[in-house]
Amino acid sequence: MSKPQKTLLVTGGAGFIGSNFINYINRRYPDTEILLLDALTYAGNLDNISPKLKSNGHFQFFHGNITHPDIVNKLVSEADIVVHFAAESHVTRSIYDNSIFFETDVIGTQVVANAVVNHPVELFVHISSSEVYGTALTDPMDEEHPLNPMSPYAAAKAGADRLIYSYIHTYDLPAVIIRPFNNYGPCQHLEKAIPNFIVCALQDRPLTIHGDGQSSRDWMYVEDTCEALDRVLHTERDRVIGQAINLGTGTDTSVVDIARKILKALNKPESLLQFIEDRPGQVTRHISSTKKSHDCLDWKAKIDLDEGLDRTIEFYRNNRQWWEQGMKELWLP
Repeated sequence: MSKPQKTLLVTGGAGFIGSNFINYINRRYPDTEILLLDALTYAGNLDNISPKLKSNGHFQFFHGNITHPDIVNKLVSEADIVVHFAAESHVTRSIYDNSIFFETDVIGTQVVANAVVNHPVELFVHISSSEVYGTALTDPMDEEHPLNPMSPYAAAKAGADRLIYSYIHTYDLPAVIIRPFNNYGPCQHLEKAIPNFIVCALQDRPLTIHGDGQSSRDWMYVEDTCEALDRVLHTERDRVIGQAINLGTGTDTSVVDIARKILKALNKPESLLQFIEDRPGQVTRHISSTKKSHDCLDWKAKIDLDEGLDRTIEFYRNNRQWWEQGMKELWLP
């Protein structure tokens, strides 16, 4: 007799990583019931969800905000597993307009966590961020690295991260905290560096780089993140509940080298590079330890940077209508 399919509640699943995750899960487990809760802010787009999934009878979309307890409690009560992506996530935007970051990322997370306390689930996966660490003090950065957030966005994510940690210990919340490093890939909003560079290069516009461009990041293709989260859902619960786990590649590449790779792949001149004033609260380096993700999940990233960039460039080259709409909503200070 086959096992009954689980019901998965995904908050913020119309955004970049969330939509890639939902599509990945549907491809692998087409009978999984998926409930999507999303406020459809500028970064959320239902067009990111596979049309096949939206019509297969195993998907329901709910338009709502995670700060509203009524809808959150209703949906959590119907779920077996909650994967919590919903957050404001643009570092520069947080510097100039930060109140919404704390409302969504901290208060919203508290509402979702309270709903799980009131309506217990098998597993609560909280998507945190490598930004909570600030600049690398060690090479690589493991999960015991101090949390030194350097922007309001990072501080809000650190607050949510520690809120879930406290609920694990106070309320026995069956949670795991996941800290992805810099993701990139299809359907990422143009406010992020890699899609911004690609779209600018496609239009022969300058690629603007903060400071000297030597700040480096651990760049991970989003499909690898989705595979890792799949492992989280299907690993023995006692191996993940109560843990904080980094998801990264273990290598870092500077922002200016990313821009150069994109220009080379598109056969564009490096004269398109344009250096501007550095951003306040800039993190100079991120590089993930991969030991814990391997030990807990038996997982490591598979897609190298060049392959991931090629795939990403192909998406933006072939989906001009998608990103032209994003350009209309692009926020600049």
